[in-house]
Amino acid sequence: MNSGLIAIAAGIAILAAIGAGVMLGFASAKASESVARNPEASGKIMSTGLIFATLSEVTAIFAFVIAIILTGKI
Repeated sequence: MNSGLIAIAAGIAILAAIGAGVMLGFASAKASESVARNPEASGKIMSTGLIFATLSEVTAIFAFVIAIILTGKI
């Protein structure tokens, strides 16, 4: 297989990991803003935020693993 295409695919996979990190930061900012506006709902906001943070981190880890697997094929 063409090693240049594999390198491009690995770069695209890392872009997915970067996107997950950026969106995790954005979601954390909005969650803390929501707690500041409505402190009584902090329990629900934090639990929902942790669930979505976990899903975002899993997506980033999958993208990183795919990139590592692809670079091993070069």
